[in-house]
Amino acid sequence: MSQSPAFVLNVLETPEDPEGQEPSPYDESEVHDSFHQLIQEQSRWVAEEGLELQQRQPETGALGASGSDHETMLGPEGAPVYSMATLRILASMPSRTIGRSRGAIISQYYSRTVKLRRRAGRPQLRDMGRSARPSLRLYDLELDSAVLEEEEKRGLLVKELQGLTAAQRDHMLRGMPLSLAEKRGLREESRPPRGKHRAQWHRGLLSCCDQLRDSCVLASHNLGLALLSGLQALMPWHYALKRIGGRFGSSVLSYFLFLKTLLAFNTLLLPPLLAFIVGVQAAFPPAPTGPVPAFTGLELLTGGGYFTHSVMYYGYYSNATLNQPCASPLDGSQCTPEAGSLPYSMPLAYLFTLGAAFFITCITLVYSMSRSFGESYRVGSTSGVHAITVFCSWDYKVTQRWATRLQHDNIRTQLKELLAEWQSRQHRRSACGQLRRVAVLGLVWLLCLGTTLGCTLAVYTFSELMIKSPVSAEREAVLLLLPLVVCLLNLGGPYLFRILAALERHDSPVLEVYVAICRNLILKMVTLGILCYHWLGRRVGTLKDQCWENFVGQELYRLMVMDFIFTLLDTLLGELVWRLFSEKQLKRKGKPEFDIAGNVLELIYGQTLTWLGVLFSPLLPAMQIIKLLLLFYIKKASLMANCQAPRRPWKASHMSTVFISLLCFPSFLGAAVFLCYAVWQVKPSSTCGPFRTLDTMYEAGKVWVRRLEKAGPRVSWLPWIHRYLVEDTFPIYLVSALLLAVIYLNIQVVKGQRKVICLLKEQISNEGEDKIFLINKLQRVYERKERSRAGRTEEAVTPPALLTDGWDAQ
Repeated sequence: MSQSPAFVLNVLETPEDPEGQEPSPYDESEVHDSFHQLIQEQSRWVAEEGLELQQRQPETGALGASGSDHETMLGPEGAPVYSMATLRILASMPSRTIGRSRGAIISQYYSRTVKLRRRAGRPQLRDMGRSARPSLRLYDLELDSAVLEEEEKRGLLVKELQGLTAAQRDHMLRGMPLSLAEKRGLREESRPPRGKHRAQWHRGLLSCCDQLRDSCVLASHNLGLALLSGLQALMPWHYALKRIGGRFGSSVLSYFLFLKTLLAFNTLLLPPLLAFIVGVQAAFPPAPTGPVPAFTGLELLTGGGYFTHSVMYYGYYSNATLNQPCASPLDGSQCTPEAGSLPYSMPLAYLFTLGAAFFITCITLVYSMSRSFGESYRVGSTSGVHAITVFCSWDYKVTQRWATRLQHDNIRTQLKELLAEWQSRQHRRSACGQLRRVAVLGLVWLLCLGTTLGCTLAVYTFSELMIKSPVSAEREAVLLLLPLVVCLLNLGGPYLFRILAALERHDSPVLEVYVAICRNLILKMVTLGILCYHWLGRRVGTLKDQCWENFVGQELYRLMVMDFIFTLLDTLLGELVWRLFSEKQLKRKGKPEFDIAGNVLELIYGQTLTWLGVLFSPLLPAMQIIKLLLLFYIKKASLMANCQAPRRPWKASHMSTVFISLLCFPSFLGAAVFLCYAVWQVKPSSTCGPFRTLDTMYEAGKVWVRRLEKAGPRVSWLPWIHRYLVEDTFPIYLVSALLLAVIYLNIQVVKGQRKVICLLKEQISNEGEDKIFLINKLQRVYERKERSRAGRTEEAVTPPALLTDGWDAQ
């Protein structure tokens, strides 16, 4: 496809048009006349109005007459210069007219109000003339007909606005691209006329009831606004996210957005657990099996002691149908409900609530991931992003100084990221450089995998030592050693990976972050895999006569607490102390950069611990919410005081999608597999918990189904659903096949949309070339007319005597 010639138009605004200074921001899709019709319309308009082409200078005319084969003249910068008639037609194109002509704006919004009235079912104004379409040319305000036509359109618009409701009228006026004075005038003129009685009522005193009603409405409105502002102020991401994005860019902002997402997931997970498990058990507490130890404060670190005999852990919950406190029978059988008791089975509530909460979390997670994919990998969304950022990013509604400065910083950071991304695509390596880089990458990856293997062996060895040396209740502080070792390895491993990554010297900072995330993810997930094997494969066998579910819940609690402590230490030592040391001792002005990969993996690691422990400690999501809130304020304060923006700015366009994907797999999927194995395969403890008399936790559902079969025919459909939809594997395979088919169809639809968009882009390019071709043809026609007119004028001016002398000389 040949490249289309560029041309520059210098169209002067009509001095009588006061509204020709600001472009129109609204959609122009309704203006759809073809270019051929536009040329015909303008030609007729020129002929009717008697517009004459501007006379060129004599030397210009001579030059044009001599160079008959020259299509268009070139300006000082090499761009073609067209005649005034051609420029008039170009200035009359729809894309250049709407926004400068107030008549076009009024006409367009009159059409909108007519459509709105028709949609609302109101009677139309039969006595009015038909509204003209939006003008496709600049109206000459010197002509009285144009002024009268604009005034007529304004009157029609005012009458149509009077027929709308107050809310529709305000919404329509608010969206008009007119000045505030014009909008105020239209609002005043479009107010419905008030009757004589209403005017007298306004001039008189209001009654007490009316005054009370107006005061109550005003007070409720102000109270609602105050509550709304208070709720916005309570949100940790209300104003801080804008500051972070404007100062540090989208890469650092992606961490805090991900933290906000995790906070939303835990907020969604916690209410059903509190309503159907924790709250019910707290309202109907079981009889204590022994003396409850006093609170010493060490429980905040170890999670044992007083917390063991509370709703914090699995072992506290009873296995009875709750109505009144029921002591456990001596023979270990299940408590029998008394007559008239509340039909609320705690085992069923525990199992179904956890299953429903995980199912809701799964649906929300998949929806968030698909939505993030749609926003990040939008079809045809990368073309023209530089021009959009430069010309369309500023919000003209911003009036305050701090908001203006914040938006200025945000746009500047976006431009830096776009330019850095564009420059990174231009860099190319030689063949030798690529081979050298591949060798360095292979060596660094071998060292990182070796480090991960060493950390895994260290965790496994220490966990085996903890099994061989049992700890008594008086020495619960020793149980902190395994979480301490795990957190030390998780803290030291990423620093070693960062040192090794300095040898790689990645050209793209995005690739550098992705590689760091992959290495940290392998380290943390392998460590968690060893711990899961330690809990379900080793500890269950060694704690036969004890409540192993409480032990696993306490281990996860200790890991969460130690992970939070080490995160604070990393923030203090790795950011604050290093900044002070570099400024005081090393005399460096630069601050450390924010470690996006390490901090994001810490969030994923903490959320994985929460999902792993929700079966054994239903209140872990509440702890995670408190932890995330504290982390937000601590990390924000440390970022503002101790860190600087990335030295190489880069745009994190797909970073949120990657974080959500890692949260879904392997974090959520691994936690779901762990819990499913614990529910379906592992035998519960016989001394504690709601499933103490069953072989597996899943048998609680089977026992419930057998009871329903004996209850009568009214609930016979529930056992049928359980038998054919839950126990039978065919519906699961069918649903999986349908899901895969839907995914495949969506992929094919996206591919088709990409092809259609490519064809449409090519068609738009061809249309542009066609328009340029027609403009050149029109320019040549006007040049021929101008040359012929100049020739006739020259013949008319030349005296007959000179012509006679010329013939005599020949």
